Amino acid sequence: MDISTLMGLDSPFFLHNLHHILDDTTNNKSKNSEPTQTYIRDARAMAATPADVKEYPNSYVFIVDMPGLKSGDIKVQVEDDNVLVISGERKREEEEKEGVKYVRMERRIGKFMRKFSLPENANIEKISAVCQDGVLTVTVEKLPPPEPKKPKLIQVQVA
Repeated sequence: MDISTLMGLDSPFFLHNLHHILDDTTNNKSKNSEPTQTYIRDARAMAATPADVKEYPNSYVFIVDMPGLKSGDIKVQVEDDNVLVISGERKREEEEKEGVKYVRMERRIGKFMRKFSLPENANIEKISAVCQDGVLTVTVEKLPPPEPKKPKLIQVQVA
């Protein structure tokens, strides 16, 4: 399995196409076949959550920047036996002081999510996740390669 399939980026124009689709569905409300708001929210969350994926001889490692999040705000799970889902939510700081207002707000808040199709040799029983200094590292160990099948020797009898 190549890295683009592993990352869910089978098309080289994945993000461009995703943003184009989302803009069309947001701007064109008259069609009956438009995606649900949940689908649009999840697609935007996926597009806005960049990740690096590395393959090592014995594991796959997923690295996602998550500045300012506590480990309790991040959820890592496996769905459908082979889909790694990393999700969570960054909330706005609840600082209400009289006379204080935002002049500029650029840091991203809201839900985030990434889904990765795991290859067949991923061991879903051996997954670990560590968040340190705002970087989440999820390690998925590989299953050992199958033993090569030995040829079956068939005795030839004389008739």
